[in-house]
Amino acid sequence: MVNEDPNQQDHDGTPSQTSALQEHPNFSVHPSVSMHPSVSAHPSVSIHPSVSAHPSVSIHPSVSVYPSISAHPSTLAQPSGLIQPSSSGPEELSVIKVSKRRWAVVLVFSCYSMCNAFQWIQYGSINNIFMNFYGVSAFAIDWLSMCYMLTYIPLLLPVAWLLEKFGLRTIALTGSALNCLGAWVKLGSLKPHLFPVTVLGQVICSVAQVFILGMPSRIASVWFGANEVSTACSIAVFGNQLGIAIGFLVPPVLVPNVKDQDKLAYHISIMFYIIAGVATLLFILVIIVFKEKPKHPPSRAQSLSYALASTDASYLSSIIRLFKNLNFVLLVITYGLNAGAFYALSTLLTRMVIFHYPGEEVNAGRIGLTIVLAGMLGAVISGIWLDRTKTYKETTLVVYIMTLVGMVVYTNTLNLGHLWVVFITAGAMGFFMTGYLPLGFEFAVELTYPESEGMSSGLLNVSAQVFGIIFTISQGQIIDNYGTMPGNIFLCVFLTLGAVLTAFIKADLRRQDANKEIPETKPQDGEEEEDSKSSKAPTTVQEEHF
Repeated sequence: MVNEDPNQQDHDGTPSQTSALQEHPNFSVHPSVSMHPSVSAHPSVSIHPSVSAHPSVSIHPSVSVYPSISAHPSTLAQPSGLIQPSSSGPEELSVIKVSKRRWAVVLVFSCYSMCNAFQWIQYGSINNIFMNFYGVSAFAIDWLSMCYMLTYIPLLLPVAWLLEKFGLRTIALTGSALNCLGAWVKLGSLKPHLFPVTVLGQVICSVAQVFILGMPSRIASVWFGANEVSTACSIAVFGNQLGIAIGFLVPPVLVPNVKDQDKLAYHISIMFYIIAGVATLLFILVIIVFKEKPKHPPSRAQSLSYALASTDASYLSSIIRLFKNLNFVLLVITYGLNAGAFYALSTLLTRMVIFHYPGEEVNAGRIGLTIVLAGMLGAVISGIWLDRTKTYKETTLVVYIMTLVGMVVYTNTLNLGHLWVVFITAGAMGFFMTGYLPLGFEFAVELTYPESEGMSSGLLNVSAQVFGIIFTISQGQIIDNYGTMPGNIFLCVFLTLGAVLTAFIKADLRRQDANKEIPETKPQDGEEEEDSKSSKAPTTVQEEHF
């Protein structure tokens, strides 16, 4: 027990309260460590049983620790490491506020993510038309989709490093700029012999995607309050799904299947000009709207994350810690299986529908639209549900099982000869399959807090790209040789495996624990009016190093 004089005064003259610091056998303090006499311990401060102080760990004098925060094992300083304070001032870190700008930021991001996703699927949704125009095989057109998946894998770590080094604004500018550049490059590929140019444009857009896919959970954490993060992440993912939906709907309408090459080139040019103009406008909006971060942290967990920021953060050590987290490893695998199945279905959907319903390219696009729109609805509902209930494990498991059920039903109804049945079953499958994507992002942040959201999301996306390439190539070959039924059964088997593995994930909600462990206090009068919600963090408890 640590006893202090009850009459001792704080810096502001308020009498300090008697400490109730609890001792535990696993908590050890080096003999040379002494408590400064001016330190006052709050009654609710306790040390987590699993936390032990390393003999060589020193605490920087200016680091402040909020009352009743239990240090999580993943936040332990390494031997001879030094925890540094955030660059934000103490007053800025002690004020919990959300900015009105946060909605503009997430909406602009959602829009340029939508534009990039449209460019991913615009070839696959009318693959037979582009095959005829460029005179290439179906496999070559499939690679225009798979290059998005392939590019992401080697570029994840460099982009994750850039995100931590330069922040959200720089990454947003780079991603939107590359997306705009790729769209304009494609305008130089309007001749049948210029297929390599359209490949170049698509590769540039695929690089832009690396600067986009890992952003939703990071934007949600940096800009949104504890009761909004899941909804905000869903909105950010919503844009990507909307882009895929438009990518299924618009190309079959803008580019009809005509034989005349000049007319076909004209229709393709209209689509390319429209998307290039939209991408340019969104790049300008990013320059105007996007800021690095709000003045004050929007949640207690984010405030603590700033306070615990380490100057010697290593991406290799971060990855090692993440892969030592068994729950996160299981989530990486299950997320990859689900998202990979979605990528394969999106890429091969037109081929599957035309296989059973020849000449129905437009309806194939509409079925894809139905899948994604239903998934967007599922994503928003899931985000709101998570913010209200915090039942991450249960919701993820239920959605995964329903994804499997939807896939089985879709597989058995695709060849019945009734398109309206396919619309219904594909929509039901999409509601859960696409709706699962933001769930995975948010669950990963909960399991890995306070590790970088960009790193956890990035590893999920790498898994999705790897499985997406494997599933797309494998299912494509199965469809060509054996038909659509065996190809879809192939995906059902892996979704079953994913559902089983999801059941073994433990709901270790670290970010929620961090938010709950700091008592909420009323905001001070006279705060800025530009931010709508605020709360004042409690008086800090400081430890000094001798």
